Amino acid sequence: MARKTFEDNLLRLEEIAELMEQEDTTLDKSLKLYKEGTELAAVLGESLKKTRQQVMILKKNAEGAFVKEPFDEGEN
Repeated sequence: MARKTFEDNLLRLEEIAELMEQEDTTLDKSLKLYKEGTELAAVLGESLKKTRQQVMILKKNAEGAFVKEPFDEGEN
């Protein structure tokens, strides 16, 4: 089985949400979709975590030179 991309997994998660919202989805099917969705959410979360660790921000220091700093979600 080919490895799925972040975008493929995100699209599938959106499909799962739509399927679970349908009135004709059985309880058994909803449970299976829920399990698949939570697994995908974990995979997506881990992918985002790894990506954040690779992102660096370039900032100018007081001397005017550029320095690399780790990405910090809390910064604006």
